[in-house]
Amino acid sequence: MSYKPIGKYIQLVDNRNKDLAVTNLLGINITKNFMPSVANVSGTDLSKYKIIQKGQFAYSAMQVGRDETIRMALYTNDEPAIISPAYSVIKVIDENELLPEYMMMWFQRPESDRYGWFISDSSVRASLDYDRLCEIEIPIPHIDEQRKYVDLYKGILNNQKTYENSLEDLQLICNSYMDTLKDKFLEPIGDLVELVDNRNTDGSNTNLLGINVNKVFMPSKAKTTESNLVKYKLIRKGEFAYSAMQVGRDETVRVVLYSFDEPAIISPAYSVFKVKDDVKLLPEFLMLWFYRPEFNRFGWFISDSSVRASLEWERFGEIKVPVPDIKIQEAIVTIYHTLEARKRINKQLKDSIKPLCPVLMRGVLERLEFQKT
Repeated sequence: MSYKPIGKYIQLVDNRNKDLAVTNLLGINITKNFMPSVANVSGTDLSKYKIIQKGQFAYSAMQVGRDETIRMALYTNDEPAIISPAYSVIKVIDENELLPEYMMMWFQRPESDRYGWFISDSSVRASLDYDRLCEIEIPIPHIDEQRKYVDLYKGILNNQKTYENSLEDLQLICNSYMDTLKDKFLEPIGDLVELVDNRNTDGSNTNLLGINVNKVFMPSKAKTTESNLVKYKLIRKGEFAYSAMQVGRDETVRVVLYSFDEPAIISPAYSVFKVKDDVKLLPEFLMLWFYRPEFNRFGWFISDSSVRASLEWERFGEIKVPVPDIKIQEAIVTIYHTLEARKRINKQLKDSIKPLCPVLMRGVLERLEFQKT
């Protein structure tokens, strides 16, 4: 086994979408994944776009230096797609000599990206033209050894995908059950919650947060002074922050349950409220209802016609939500907590897979060094 120029094993493919039979337009991002294209193709002649098939690579020679990434992705779907004519489509000449998956594993290494950046040209786009790409040398072990590395990587990846699919099942259960409650046990929000107005009067709390359209707390970007912090509202675990502004513009009711042990402060423009009786209504269950897209759409529908398209507190309080038996609420909240815990585990699995390609390829390099000695 030795290093060999990749150009000996690959070739360009140029099949165009002449009959417009393929409509799935994709791009590739800096993480080397395909994604739906964000290009505006209205009035564009898609017959000029390139068709990519399973086992082929999409490659963008541009901005390798700027992004410090060789933007290349292996297409693995059974159905063909189309990509910009500015991309190159590459295929392996003989898969009995080089597996496309093995080649992709090599180019997922940070070292490969840095080398691509190093040899990119000095143009404004810092490109790595196809001819220059072909000069890159990679170790080509025997095809059986390539299969071992690929099978190991794909096995771990498939396990993570199976785990991820189980999350979709749990999410479906949670969403479906919530949907059965939309016309039952309805009560106005205003009868179930009450406003809270505790201020940061001594200025001791400096953990200033805002809330975004995804209903998540985030560090606030607001410029404040120590003297101004006394005006800010305190929010404690189990309380909600609510912004009445821009509901119509964002098509989102910006409301978040605070779940941290240590209190924080939020803008005095926000409202803080809590559930009156958590024996009757769990705050977590209420937050699950607030997450629903239907809730956001209804909030947008009833927002006022001002420039900010606000949903004032009184109007918000008129919205009805279901209040089923507490045992039902507890069951749904338990499913949701399980789902969130598994999402965190799934993210950890994904994060652990990312460095796997460099580790496996390090094994190839160590084997190469051993054969030299």
